Parts: sequence; structure tokens; C-alpha cells
Amino acid sequence: MKILLLEDDVILNEIIEEFLLTLDYEVTSVFDGNIAEELIYEEDFDLLLFDVNVPNITGFELLKNIRQNNINIPTIFITSRNTSEDVKIGFNSGCDDYIKKPFDLSELQLRIENIKKLRQIESYGQVRIDEDTSYNYERKIIFRNNKEFNLSKIESKILEYFIKNKNKTLSIDQISVNNWLYDEVPEATTIRTYIKNLRKKLNDKTITTLKGIGYRFNIS
Repeated sequence: MKILLLEDDVILNEIIEEFLLTLDYEVTSVFDGNIAEELIYEEDFDLLLFDVNVPNITGFELLKNIRQNNINIPTIFITSRNTSEDVKIGFNSGCDDYIKKPFDLSELQLRIENIKKLRQIESYGQVRIDEDTSYNYERKIIFRNNKEFNLSKIESKILEYFIKNKNKTLSIDQISVNNWLYDEVPEATTIRTYIKNLRKKLNDKTITTLKGIGYRFNIS
């Protein structure tokens, strides 16, 4: 599981990072909101841990921005902003959970495990798609009916974006904008071909085509 940690308190950042590493999570830690935002568009993360009062852009504003761009990565706020109004702002900006400082690291662990369960992110970067199918993020492999299907780099990008936005309608433009830099975006026909190839490795009803609109990735 790959986690982006945004915390501008150097000591606390180090404490949280070391704790998450002991739990075998992969951690990228940053101290600045703008840098965090850049990384979110450049890399794939399974979970975001945001402080609120950080340089250049607050955690609230950052999460609101990425949610408006259809980035649905699970997010936990860890902050000293502890009034009921702060909590309301946090959830309205799109967070999955809200931890008030000071907190025990064991509490953070429990909150992360709860999100993994709710979002169907299993240990070792594996997520269940349906009764017969699961996907391993680290190995970029679909397991289905005791068979393994290796994915190309673009196939895995598209599948991971579908999983993060399960049961939502996504257009080709959304898939492109949220997965590639402008000068790297494949042609729409190329993306459609990769989606067609993914379908062959999944159950028939996993990816639904909505004519003239886009696609929906169905996970119960």
C-alpha cells in the first residue's frame, strides 16, 4: 500500500513515516501542499494522510481541488484543527476520516485498516474486484479463476484509475487527464483498445460501456 504523507512538522512527519514503514507500507513524505499536489498527479497512491495547516495550500483546499478533478484516493486528515466546524469542513472537502491531534499511532493504524476494508484494499497491495477476480498493485497482475494475467503499464494505469473510481461514470477525457501529463496522453482510440484488452481479463460485466458517455467499473 502506497501512502502520501503531508505533514510540515518535521519531527511528527518522521515519527509517522517510521511507524508506517514498520507496518510495511510504502511512504512518500512531504512538507508542502503544492509539492503534495504535484505528486498526486504524477504518481499512484492508495492513501493520502494530510495535515491541514501546511505551506502554500491548506489540506482542506488541496483535497477539495483533487476531488473536483475526480481523484478519489482515500484521505485521512491528521490535524490540530479540532472544532466541530473544522471537522465539518474536512468532510465536506471529501475526506474519508478525520483524526484530531494529539493522537496515538495505534489509532492511526486502526483508521487505515478500516479504510482498507471499506475501500477493499487488501494487504500487499491487492484488491478484490469480484468473487473470482482480484488485482495486485505491486505485481500488476489480475488473478481470475486461478489464472494470472500480466498487465502492460498503460493497462495497469487504466485499471487502477477504474478501481479508485469504482461504480462511477468516467469519460475517456477523464481517464486521460488524470493519468498522463499533457504531452504523454495516448490517443482516445488507443485507450479504448487497452480497455477492450482489459475486458478480456475480467468478468464480462465488470466494465460497462455507456454509449457516447464513457465507462463504468462495477465493483459490488
